[in-house]
Amino acid sequence: MASRTSGKGSQSTAGTSKKRAGQSGGAAKKAAAKKAPAKKAPAKKSAAPAKKAASKKAAAKAAPAPAPNPTSGVFRIVRAVWMGMARGLAAMFRGIGRGAKGLDPAHRKDGSALLLFALALIVAAGTWSNLDGPVGRLVEMLITGAFGRLDLVVPILLGTIAVRLILHPERPEANGRIVIGLSALVIGVLGQVHIACGAPGRGQGTAAMQDAGGLIGWAVSRPLIYLMGDVLAVPLLVLLTVFGLLVVTATPVAAIPQRLRQLGVRLGLVRDHEDAYASEAGYDAAEYADEWRETPGRRPRRTSLAKEDPDGAGGPERAEEEALRKRRRSRRSSATQPPLDRPLDAVDVAAAAAASLDGAVLHGVQPSPLVAGLSNGLSGEREDGAASGGVPGARDADKESGKGGAKGRAAAGKRVTDGADEADPQQVPDLTRAAAESGAPLPPRAEQLQLSGDITYSLPSLDLLERGGPGKTRSAANDAVVDSLTKVFTEFKVDAAVTGFTRGPTVTRYEVELGPAVKVERITALTKNIAYAVASPDVRIISPIPGKSAVGIEIPNSDREMVNLGDVLRSAHSVGDDHPMLVGLGKDVEGGYVAANLATMPHVLVAGATGSGKSSCINCLITSIMVRATPDDVRMVLVDPKRVELTAYEGIPHLITPIITNPKRAAEALQWVVREMDLRYDDLAAFGFRHIDDFNAAVRKGKVKEPEGSERELKPYPYLLVIVDELADLMMVAPRDVEDSIVRITQLARAAGIHLVLATQRPSVDVVTGLIKANVPSRLAFATSSLADSRVILDQPGAEKLIGKGDGLFLPMGANKPTRMQGAYVTESEVEAVVAHCKEQMAPVFRDDVTVGTSKKKEIDEEIGDDLDLLCQAAELVVSTQFGSTSMLQRKLRVGFAKAGRLMDLMESRNIVGPSEGSKARDVLVKPDELDGVLDVIRGKAHS
Repeated sequence: MASRTSGKGSQSTAGTSKKRAGQSGGAAKKAAAKKAPAKKAPAKKSAAPAKKAASKKAAAKAAPAPAPNPTSGVFRIVRAVWMGMARGLAAMFRGIGRGAKGLDPAHRKDGSALLLFALALIVAAGTWSNLDGPVGRLVEMLITGAFGRLDLVVPILLGTIAVRLILHPERPEANGRIVIGLSALVIGVLGQVHIACGAPGRGQGTAAMQDAGGLIGWAVSRPLIYLMGDVLAVPLLVLLTVFGLLVVTATPVAAIPQRLRQLGVRLGLVRDHEDAYASEAGYDAAEYADEWRETPGRRPRRTSLAKEDPDGAGGPERAEEEALRKRRRSRRSSATQPPLDRPLDAVDVAAAAAASLDGAVLHGVQPSPLVAGLSNGLSGEREDGAASGGVPGARDADKESGKGGAKGRAAAGKRVTDGADEADPQQVPDLTRAAAESGAPLPPRAEQLQLSGDITYSLPSLDLLERGGPGKTRSAANDAVVDSLTKVFTEFKVDAAVTGFTRGPTVTRYEVELGPAVKVERITALTKNIAYAVASPDVRIISPIPGKSAVGIEIPNSDREMVNLGDVLRSAHSVGDDHPMLVGLGKDVEGGYVAANLATMPHVLVAGATGSGKSSCINCLITSIMVRATPDDVRMVLVDPKRVELTAYEGIPHLITPIITNPKRAAEALQWVVREMDLRYDDLAAFGFRHIDDFNAAVRKGKVKEPEGSERELKPYPYLLVIVDELADLMMVAPRDVEDSIVRITQLARAAGIHLVLATQRPSVDVVTGLIKANVPSRLAFATSSLADSRVILDQPGAEKLIGKGDGLFLPMGANKPTRMQGAYVTESEVEAVVAHCKEQMAPVFRDDVTVGTSKKKEIDEEIGDDLDLLCQAAELVVSTQFGSTSMLQRKLRVGFAKAGRLMDLMESRNIVGPSEGSKARDVLVKPDELDGVLDVIRGKAHS
């Protein structure tokens, strides 16, 4: 401190300070050397500057400090205070910003509305009054310059939008519509105003444009006047104005008369229909409304009061009022309430439940009489007809016996505790749903369809397919089975009861509910005892029934029912869906028709033993496609190694190639399908679509155009359905090629509109391989001969217990358990009629590249087999080295002696090497420059 304050002290200690400076400099260098390894190694170029900087720092420390400035301390204090204030303000604004992010959206919307109000006030002050100052001049320049004479309306529009944001904050989706509508409305009006004011241009000055439609009106009207003149410009702007008005009011063009009528009713210019009807009927609408809103509990009370005083004063007048009231009620209810004398379907049930919940749950009021009547009618019909499932004969039988459905359910709900407490079999309800066919005709697409070109195609009528008889209902055999099941449960002391059954065409499923603490395994353990009791070996137990707390026991019917394909295609589900790939499959155990869309499966494996109904299922699939689809919708590739199963379809226009009966050509056809799939994916990728349906829709609407310079004409791709009637024959001939093609098709072909149906009667692991099963998600299993075959098809048992002749298990994609169904049947005469109709419409158009070049290549493949790649390598090795030795092939190709000898024999048969001469090497007959031609011959690309 003394050396800094006095000059003498500094001079006297100069020598010591120099020594200390030298020591401090050496210490600084040592410290820098110690700290250097702790940091990252700098670049070599920066090493010298670093040393210089260290030396400068040491010299600075060693030099005497200059004399302090008196103002430096004050400057530091002011700087520190300023930086502190700046950091505090920054922290405050950051806190405000973070708080704004967590602000309630309602407050944000209110802020936007208030901001619009503020803008409306500013614009109003600038346009409605002469506002002085820069704000007034800015408003005049922007608003008046842009909107012209309509600048007075701008504050009103801003205020209207602000009011809407405040009153309807829960409907932000309508804001965009209103903005678009107001924009169109304002632009159209400004254009008309500008034309009405003489359409002044920019050359006439800003004042002239402000006195007309402003800059917006000039920008809208000027091009129209220049291109079309005033005669067409004004009508177009009027249409734009009307469009904006319709968009703002959310009024479609078709609803304009209705909206005008409602406006007239509100203004009192038009009379309401309900009021007019009430005056014509002679009563007040309010009185009727009060009467209609009465609860069901109060209405019988009024009737009872009328009955209590039949002869009192005013009796005839009261009777007349009651008659008039009944006529009013019947007239109104006939127009609004559905008739309750018909069987109510699921739509009626859903409507009644939804309406009841809407009134009772949400608003806390009683359901309306309409809904109450619907619900009462539904429950009454269920109570009267639950035992018959909607079949009149069964319902009449139950009425005669005096046992309703409710009593049957109550009796069936009793648990079997001892032998004396057995339930009456006739009281167990029949829960089979009536599979009513649709009375509606097919969609309009099924009448006359215009194909590509000038061809008009007519789909076959469903009248060509026979109608089946009514479904069979409850019989004495069902009651006997219920009695037998009840006795089995009683004898083995199982607390269970039969609570209902559903009768299918082939089997009847009996629903069994268990008592408390009863294991499901106790029912499944009684399989053989139940089969013995009902005298049927084909008993299948489902534990539990999907979607129900009950165990299902499926027992074959003694009187089976035939399911016609025509009935399946006439069902409501089939008629309501116009997809061309919808096919009819059969009828399930609950009495409902089963139809599936092949486009959503997307591939299906059909398997079953001989006589199980597999071929009938294939016939139903093809016939369904012919009835519902045109050749432009669906094209088919049929593979029939049996040569007799699919010959009836030869020559139909849906075929893309003649029916393939040779397994070798079938393998080539599958490879063509793979190439077709790749071509479709190329188009989807080139035009930016993910599914063939989207691409086809865009092509039909003209949204997709071929590239410039391309001579190709874009057409919609049809669905391609490949049906293989016997997969085992194809796997025996060329297992590797067939499996590779099938796996590639099933993995990728869904989006390309290509779908595969594989059928086989030998579902073994060498035919239905693991790769094929993994990529074919939907399965349809008919009766199999063993449990192992059932596991191959369904990955679970069950198919070995089917009884054949169409009895099957259908496992669609995504389902956990299969559905039992009876496959549909189509007769040969029906198939011939449908095929004849299709042939009359148009001739088939085949493609030549499906099986082109297969005969030559497959003749070679028959001898070479799976050794084509090895043979090509061996030929290349022998020709390039000009040394034909079997031991060399063993060493180079790493094959055994037998395989090397076979390769040498194949090359000898193709004149590549000469005959064997004992232990000597064979002569090579082909020169190295002829190698490419030899390889082409081996691969079948050229003639030998």
